[in-house]
Amino acid sequence: MTCVEAAAPEGKVAVVVGAGSGIGASAVAVLAAKGWRIAAVDRDLGAARAAADAAGEGHAAFGADISRETEVIEAFAAIARTFGRVDGLAACAGVSDSTPFLELDADAFARMFAINTTGTFLAMREAVKLMPDGARICTVSSVAGLRGGGVFGTAAYAASKGALIALTKTAARTFAPRQITVNCLVPGPVQTPMLEAFWGDEDQRRRVEAMIPLGRPGRVVEVASAIAWMFSAEAAFLTGSTIVVDGGMSMY
Repeated sequence: MTCVEAAAPEGKVAVVVGAGSGIGASAVAVLAAKGWRIAAVDRDLGAARAAADAAGEGHAAFGADISRETEVIEAFAAIARTFGRVDGLAACAGVSDSTPFLELDADAFARMFAINTTGTFLAMREAVKLMPDGARICTVSSVAGLRGGGVFGTAAYAASKGALIALTKTAARTFAPRQITVNCLVPGPVQTPMLEAFWGDEDQRRRVEAMIPLGRPGRVVEVASAIAWMFSAEAAFLTGSTIVVDGGMSMY
């Protein structure tokens, strides 16, 4: 685990895990614009630093592979030294997999869970230790976790993202006495660097767009803005919820 620390102004602190690209990088920008101090965490420290720097002054970058428990613990210890507290956690880190069901092996299955599910659990566990009452947590699942795949994420990916929904509800029950809200954001198909090759295939793109009532993939800022709303005062009575941002895809 490595970090780049910066002096932090007064204000609430949001940890964004998976801050180096895609939804996470957009969440850094959106939350910073709303006055949050950002602890940007990514296994690619350079990408985390770029996101933090782009957000302006008073933010910090931390490098950690969230599938490794010791690195998660070390990252949050560094966050505690830098900011002293955590008021919000956006757990955006994740990887995808499209291996057909009968071709999956146990190692590939376990890798999906190590990053997408266990990594999110570890980040939540360590963040709560630094949170005051009334803090916010947002996990990021996928429409694959609701539908069981069917777009680009198959068995292992869909299972790991479906597990996040149950994990979120468990955390919401556990931390409700402290008024810490825990909600799960479920994006549909979104244009992110992780799926660049997928969206570059015109046949696949047209197939997926035909499944979305709004007729287009989502933009990362649309998902990040939903995270920011979950962190806002207006969402104080929302917990244990699964908020779907998918252009209407899951209606089918």
